[in-house]
Amino acid sequence: MQEIAKADPNDTFTEIGNQLGVLMDSYDAIGKLFIKEEAEAKTVYKGEESIGRRALKRVLIRARLDAMLAEIRETMVYQAPPELGALWGKFETMWQQIVAEQEVAQVEEFRRVQAEQWRLKKLRETRKAQALWVGAVTLVVAWAAGLMALANRSANLFRGLY
Repeated sequence: MQEIAKADPNDTFTEIGNQLGVLMDSYDAIGKLFIKEEAEAKTVYKGEESIGRRALKRVLIRARLDAMLAEIRETMVYQAPPELGALWGKFETMWQQIVAEQEVAQVEEFRRVQAEQWRLKKLRETRKAQALWVGAVTLVVAWAAGLMALANRSANLFRGLY
């Protein structure tokens, strides 16, 4: 970072942003892995790994996340050029804002998915009910036609006997 600080300020900011961006992308990827592990823990597990191994995996992921966050904070606080000012404070504020916005967006997405699932469930139920009614009406019509055909045939068979 110190070498970058001696270069053109615009290039410096871009380079610092790119390096920290790569670090944040890695942090996000590991964070998503941790979230996936936590989500899988709330479902019935049918794999080969023991519960202890899965717990250890989650602890190691959490430790790596904490270490990466400390590294990012240290880089932003101690190694960033003074021209960037309180980079960590600005970053942390923006990060918290984006996390809050994403939580709202995720809740909205969850509601939208639930509403779509409910709509599809109702549509399936309606189609099943309609199919049941069509089947019942078809059966009744076939039964009535069979009775009429049988009555007509029996009337023709016994016409001259009485």
